[in-house]
Amino acid sequence: MAALVAACASTAGSSSSPAVGDSSASAIASTAAPDPSAAAFPLTLRDDEGTNVALRSQPHRIVSLTPGTTEILFALGVDERVLATDGASDYPAAAVPLPDVADFGTINVEKIVALEADLVLAGGNGYTPPDGVMKLRSLGIPVLVVYAPSVGGVADTVELLGRAVGRAAKGSELAASQRVEIASLAGAVSGLSKPRTFYEIDATNEIYGPADRSFLGEMVGLAGGTPITTGSADSFMIPLERLIAADPEVIILGDAAFGTTADTVATRSGWSVMTAVRAGAIRIADDKLITRPGPRLAQGLRSLILAIHPGAVLP
Repeated sequence: MAALVAACASTAGSSSSPAVGDSSASAIASTAAPDPSAAAFPLTLRDDEGTNVALRSQPHRIVSLTPGTTEILFALGVDERVLATDGASDYPAAAVPLPDVADFGTINVEKIVALEADLVLAGGNGYTPPDGVMKLRSLGIPVLVVYAPSVGGVADTVELLGRAVGRAAKGSELAASQRVEIASLAGAVSGLSKPRTFYEIDATNEIYGPADRSFLGEMVGLAGGTPITTGSADSFMIPLERLIAADPEVIILGDAAFGTTADTVATRSGWSVMTAVRAGAIRIADDKLITRPGPRLAQGLRSLILAIHPGAVLP
């Protein structure tokens, strides 16, 4: 749940204002085909926290501190430059053996410095500790902090990272393809009924679901559901009374990977009055695809659509 709340990536652009993060760390040669945009260096990019980050030359020793940025880097074809990731970076398979230098809320600055990183990609909204980001920057290591508060922000991040690693053309191509696919999938279900849908992030103790106007709530809406949210812009906890009053017609178990089942939900105290429970409309979707802001987001939307509308005909 914490990883979802702090999902990374968003919009970015060039800036000529004062920058942080110049680095002269040594680089290793890339074996990938060159991109003409590599000639754009040196450049300055504005990250999602509004910091202007200077890149003196095309980065070749990259550290990714979120699973979303790791997936984007591999999709951009610069996987040979990625030296380390965080503990949640489990896709693609080639990323798994890479050293872990961070987890949610923690970062090993010493290991990153020892790797002579010339670019670090960090997660915003507290995913990567701000003091760790400041420490790396104070040591001359460029750090881009990314965070996607919206579905459209994910494609923006793909473009940002494409520019950051000298693969702007590839980044624009991937982003454009994602935008088209998401729009096509959303359009395919726009005329269907929109059942009241609760996406369960966790219910081990308290109940957690989408906050108002959250990334996850937007995904449920695009998938053809009417999202049931917490009633708060920043809290993902929803009282049982509010959930009962909202009366979900469909319940999606984002926590199914942790052992939650339809039978588990049906036996919870107070849940039997909900329409979804009485109708047996408790379904499973691939939470990592749906909540991870990366290049597979359209696959996640497809998964969510089919959980809400099992008979939907999709492009």
